[in-house]
Amino acid sequence: MQQRETWGSRAGFIMAAVGSAIGLGNIWRFPYMVYENGGGAFLIPYFVAMLLAGIPFMILEYGLGHRFKGSAPRIFASISKRAEWLGWWQVLVAFIIATYYVVVIAWAIDYFLMSFSLGWTEAPKDFFFGEFLGLTDSPMNLGDIQWNIFGAATAAWVIAFGAVFTGIRGGVERLNKIFMPLLFILVLVFIGRGLMLPGAMDGLNWLFKPDFSAIMKAQVWADAFGQIFFSLSVGFAIMLAYSSYLKDDSDINNNACMTVFINCGFSMLSGLMIFSVLGYMAGQQGVPVSEVAGAGVGLAFVTLPTAINLMPMPVFFGVLFFLALTVAGLSSMISITEAVVSALIDKLGMSRRKAASLVCGVGFMVSSLFTTGGGLYLLDIVDHFVNNFGILIGGFAEIAFVAWFCDLEGMRRYVNKVSEFAVGGIWTICLRIVTPLMLGALVLMNLYTDLTANYGGYSTTAVVLFGWLVLFGCIVLSMIFPCRECAFADHVAKNNTFRQRS
Repeated sequence: MQQRETWGSRAGFIMAAVGSAIGLGNIWRFPYMVYENGGGAFLIPYFVAMLLAGIPFMILEYGLGHRFKGSAPRIFASISKRAEWLGWWQVLVAFIIATYYVVVIAWAIDYFLMSFSLGWTEAPKDFFFGEFLGLTDSPMNLGDIQWNIFGAATAAWVIAFGAVFTGIRGGVERLNKIFMPLLFILVLVFIGRGLMLPGAMDGLNWLFKPDFSAIMKAQVWADAFGQIFFSLSVGFAIMLAYSSYLKDDSDINNNACMTVFINCGFSMLSGLMIFSVLGYMAGQQGVPVSEVAGAGVGLAFVTLPTAINLMPMPVFFGVLFFLALTVAGLSSMISITEAVVSALIDKLGMSRRKAASLVCGVGFMVSSLFTTGGGLYLLDIVDHFVNNFGILIGGFAEIAFVAWFCDLEGMRRYVNKVSEFAVGGIWTICLRIVTPLMLGALVLMNLYTDLTANYGGYSTTAVVLFGWLVLFGCIVLSMIFPCRECAFADHVAKNNTFRQRS
């Protein structure tokens, strides 16, 4: 078996882990989540979720990766051969995410280039859905490839390939040491200038004004826990792979807390960045902030370009925003790709170069579907099902398996032994009760919603083909992959004591 690489420094690992956790969702999902769920009051369930679910889950994944020194399939096979399927489920989910996530990065790259001339015109909405995406009338009508998006997606794949191809220290760590400082600088400069705009404080008042009645609603708590799970890159192979490259004397608990706090801190900064601009935009148009607030693709590629057109120094704001979006996306894309590459290296004994070439090559071909005129529809459906079921089911199964059927107390002793501060019994309670209950509730709520009505009003054919069948394919493949004898088979027997609960 090949000698496993290690991170060059603690700072390098933290930047890479933070780069994975900080993604497009921090910028375009979190601010609107706060706004929609009680403003400043939402921060109460959000921080509770961070403390009771986010940090415990992150410590667990860092501990598993550090102890078993492998990708997700290798880790779960090391605990029990019958659990290897769970690692492949998480890896397959990560691979699917990579194939469409790269296309959103491609949009950001194209818009970054256009920002120098404000190429989205005076009607950003018509431009984005029409000339830029060439949007068709349904997901069953793919239309033509949009070559500008295809080219930018190719560039994003090349960057991700270069990072994982050259290794952990030479590629992943080195790029994140550039990307993360750059991202924080871009966002802080944007905020510094944005807060000086007239109306900016009105936007922040809309964002943070607390409505404490909201925290009495179960949906608000579900949204808070959901945002924590989705934004931390836990439950779908990434942090397991990243932590497997830690040195033996690494501080697990501290590293996990730092990653979570920095990620959540960046989410707060994103709120300042987005709503200062929305406040200015609302003031210029003479409408309430509620009429211009939004989330997701529409916020990033329609609302923000519209606001940028109204700003003084629009090129300055456009370049900063879309470069920040590109950097945040690429850092996450690299981590997703590494999680899949690491699994192939472990399973098949491949060289890193061959594994990176295979993953990026196949991923590139699949992602071309999302660069067509119907690509936005495909992306929307696949993303919905992968996020609401793929990630959550993988996270729930991992927590349930490790917390209830393995020696969780042994893992707690293990992480405490290598850490500056110790976690106590509350950590065990969170992982055995709080986290699985919330994840299970989210899965059941999503399942009920999607079984009672077609997501997004799409046709049954489209939902079944690009939603349910994608999940079914993950199930089938995750059961097939463990059937092949693997390069880490000898790793199973010596770690099977972890299966015994204390």
